[in-house]
Amino acid sequence: MKPDIDTLLRRGVAEVIVEDELRQKLTAGRKLRLKEGFDPSKPHLHVGHAATLRKLRQFQDLGHQVVLIVGDWTAQIGDPSGRDESRTVLGREEVLENAETYMQQFFHIVDRDRAEVRWQSEWFDGFNLADVFKLTSHFTYAQMMAHETFRTRVEQNRPLTLMELMYPLLQAYDSVAVEADVEFGGMDQKFNILAGREMQPIFGQPPQNVFLVPLLPGTDGRKMSKSFGNTIDLEDPAHEMYGKTMSLADAVLMDYLACLTDIPDLELAEMEQAMRDGTMNPRDAKMRLGRELVTQFHGPAAAQEAEAEFVRVFQQRDLPSDMPEFALDVPMNVVELMVEAGLVPSKSEARRLVVQGGVRLDDERIESADFDVPARDGVLRVGKRRFLRLIAQ
Repeated sequence: MKPDIDTLLRRGVAEVIVEDELRQKLTAGRKLRLKEGFDPSKPHLHVGHAATLRKLRQFQDLGHQVVLIVGDWTAQIGDPSGRDESRTVLGREEVLENAETYMQQFFHIVDRDRAEVRWQSEWFDGFNLADVFKLTSHFTYAQMMAHETFRTRVEQNRPLTLMELMYPLLQAYDSVAVEADVEFGGMDQKFNILAGREMQPIFGQPPQNVFLVPLLPGTDGRKMSKSFGNTIDLEDPAHEMYGKTMSLADAVLMDYLACLTDIPDLELAEMEQAMRDGTMNPRDAKMRLGRELVTQFHGPAAAQEAEAEFVRVFQQRDLPSDMPEFALDVPMNVVELMVEAGLVPSKSEARRLVVQGGVRLDDERIESADFDVPARDGVLRVGKRRFLRLIAQ
């Protein structure tokens, strides 16, 4: 169902600059060019990204054109938006591999047939030093210091390279290159997108509108980030996506429901009031959210199975019916076992979980990272959702 303009500009939206301008564009009957750029430094998308992608799809359904910009050129520089440290420069081959994975996930939500894919190298490969100086001449140091992350790093005497200061200008020029009417992004991209709005008139183009969505917190309440291990990824297995959703804090539920589902506004308002009155348990709202998310990415049957598995394992305290297996012929250090079995990405993460009391062997808490798991049948449980069946050889 196509959204009306009021819903399009209000629900799941943090800020629109300038809203009246965009409303006029939407009612003028012209197909708008909707810019969304990404820096393919990491290949995986999470539901925080989905909040933007769903908006793009809604605009597509009203007849507008998505322009996806692959930041293959700036990925080799590093995007400082919302980050406190410089980002490692990537090689060309890794950038291309990440971009391919990213686009596969992007088009889970956005209609590929109504999207134009552009690569930054189309215009930046031909840039020379004169072009670079021309860009820098239009922006001042004071404007750059309005960027909170830049300003913080300078105030704290931490490194900030001239190359990083160029990034907002390069992203802004992307808007010029594709003649964007609207640019989409999270609130952490506000500075860069506004730079594009300021740059376009310099090149004789009308300024793009800025469409910003909220930054959804991760499963632990912090900013959703792979480095924190708190993401709900678009390619998570159904049971893991559902389980992670159930671990969300009650306070973020309504934001998730507004940004990531098509539940009617009136029903959402009733749910919110019921939770406030105490007539609805937030757990039931999380279960609804879990079903909605899994259905979007895995289908309704997978959603039903994931919910049934969650109820059986976490409410009835049974073990999962299906879990990975690991053969042990000699005792093995628990940290090394967790990493080798793929339960955690690193030894440091494994040690942290052990110290925090999040690792159990047959319901007995493992107290030390020096513990050796005996070579016998059993079940290793890591956190709330990761299980490993140990098989003695």
